[in-house]
Amino acid sequence: MFTGNPIADVPSYITPLAMQIYVIVMLILVVGGTILDTLHKKSAKYFFENAKKAEANRKRELSGGEKATIAIQTAAVDVLASGEFCNPRRRVSHLLTMYGFILFLIGTVALVFAYPTGTAPAFWPFIWHLGALMVMVGGYWFWFFIRVDVAAEGHKWYEVSLRADLFIVSLLATTTFAFVWSILESAGAGALASLFFWLFVLSATILFGTVLWSKFAHMFFKPAAAYQKRIIQADGSRENLPADYDLTDPAVQEKFPDIPEYMGKNPSYMGLGIKRDAPQHY
Repeated sequence: MFTGNPIADVPSYITPLAMQIYVIVMLILVVGGTILDTLHKKSAKYFFENAKKAEANRKRELSGGEKATIAIQTAAVDVLASGEFCNPRRRVSHLLTMYGFILFLIGTVALVFAYPTGTAPAFWPFIWHLGALMVMVGGYWFWFFIRVDVAAEGHKWYEVSLRADLFIVSLLATTTFAFVWSILESAGAGALASLFFWLFVLSATILFGTVLWSKFAHMFFKPAAAYQKRIIQADGSRENLPADYDLTDPAVQEKFPDIPEYMGKNPSYMGLGIKRDAPQHY
């Protein structure tokens, strides 16, 4: 089943051209929604203004080689490995969902544009099914066992917030309905398979057509934000945050006389603070 071309099983009254136009329209909706999201929230304006403020406070200027190294680190750690997640379960869940979504999209585009009506090389249907399965494993794991609001705020798993959950719910619905449709179609389920096909189309339309109201666009902002964060750490601007001082340093105590006044000249170690406990959520 996993090597059969699911796109070839699309109802006969939907032409290959119609499928291709649909995919292109979904791409346009993603691009347009992301641009509107940026304009509405003024994300780009805030990002560039924040970058200028950090540049004014930098302690040293980074060389081109340093910036290139930081860009590589950002791509390798923050983007490809989701290094921002301290919780290993959350990271694995995110990676499964992210790479599964990418495989599912690549498989869909390859099958719709290259093999819309006939037999396809087993590689592409396998990629399509594997991507859907990875999204379901990572997404349902996140939804039922990891979601921060469930664990930290006592919300029920079935409580859905439009802004917070629209992306993950529509993504899970899209891949789940697609996967079930493929199974039913290969089993010759007829009308039931057609039902899940149209549920697949509906959920995919919601997923790609609601970028302005969901968290879909954040995947395009995160790499830039992660790169900027590494830059301000490297050039010393620290985003206007205070330096990590040694409280026993006489120069620091002279600069901040309330330290020896209230804590003594040799302040004791205050502990790990928020890092005392291992992260349970994000």
